[in-house]
Amino acid sequence: MQANSFFSSLLSDLGARWFLGCLLALVVLVPVLNGLVAQDSAFYVPTYAVGLMGKYLCFALLALSLDLVWGYCGILSLGHGAFFALGGYAFGMHLMREIGERGVYGHPVLPDFMVFLNWETLPWYWWGFDSFIFSILMVLLIPGLLALVFGWFAFRSRVTGVYLSIITQALTYALMLAFFLNELGFGGNNGLTDFKDVLEIDLQSDATRRGLFIISGLALAGGFILCSWLLKTHYGKVLLAVRDAESRSRFLGYRPENYKLFAFTVAAMLAGLAGALYVPQVGIINPGEFSPLNSIEIVIWVAVGGRGTLHGAALGAIVVNLAKTWFTGVLPELWLFVLGGMFVAVTVLLPKGIVGIRFYQTKPLLHRSKTSQQPSGSELGL
Repeated sequence: MQANSFFSSLLSDLGARWFLGCLLALVVLVPVLNGLVAQDSAFYVPTYAVGLMGKYLCFALLALSLDLVWGYCGILSLGHGAFFALGGYAFGMHLMREIGERGVYGHPVLPDFMVFLNWETLPWYWWGFDSFIFSILMVLLIPGLLALVFGWFAFRSRVTGVYLSIITQALTYALMLAFFLNELGFGGNNGLTDFKDVLEIDLQSDATRRGLFIISGLALAGGFILCSWLLKTHYGKVLLAVRDAESRSRFLGYRPENYKLFAFTVAAMLAGLAGALYVPQVGIINPGEFSPLNSIEIVIWVAVGGRGTLHGAALGAIVVNLAKTWFTGVLPELWLFVLGGMFVAVTVLLPKGIVGIRFYQTKPLLHRSKTSQQPSGSELGL
């Protein structure tokens, strides 16, 4: 698809226009209101709020990546948080190497937790993480490679439905148990923390917080545009056909496992990028991020926002986490009940999620024609 044609098609969708417009406004206004407005002004945005909103944008990118495989490919991954955590650990390793002699024990190479555990040399899998470029590559490659290997075996074995969901959940649970081990060399129970700077820029400064917020917003916009482009190509049409009628797609000569594997790998890389942007903003990454409960919560974000609408998934992540921030501060004991009630209410009353409540017509990529329950030859690009 040509670039001009794609952007014309993208901007013809009112939901996409609103999403990108609001995101652009946030990326511009929040840093301005934090850096250029007096602190006693009613329009001032405090630095802690900038970091909090940056975290929400990372979650929105994570939800968008899950929606690519669940909403448009029919793969309900209950272990998607594993890719997010792996991306976070990859970048956290770089931040730990950046500390150098400024650690508690002052070792020029080994992180503090390794010195404390009497490690004598740096493990081979930490090599190269002193390089920023290498670390960014690993942020994408490690989750992508895991998804590629896992998906290759799962999809070629034709594991689908609830069985695939359970296997993905088992994967993230196994990783969580592994990363809790001190012997693995990733900080064990405490994980990686006490980060100082990145590229010699202080992570605690207000300017850095604003910069990370802007990068998170741009990454979310980039992920949204990338996924939208993929879904508007011939590949995207076949992907929808695989989701809706895998047997028929196979009969027509397509190999559904290849289409699912590509989407699964791209989604994992986007989740890893979200994790890498999340870590410097919260200042820690630990094995708790691999928890299966976290992955289930990501599914709830997508369902609340609107499965099969990229902007809906991102919106759901922001709305649910805003509610979580408020409830855990005011009524923390009720939050899990609210979260469960929210999921049940959306499932029963709003099957299309928040974006289903609208007074305008969009051109969704997910929903099939009411006159045909199977994809036609034109939809497949035949």
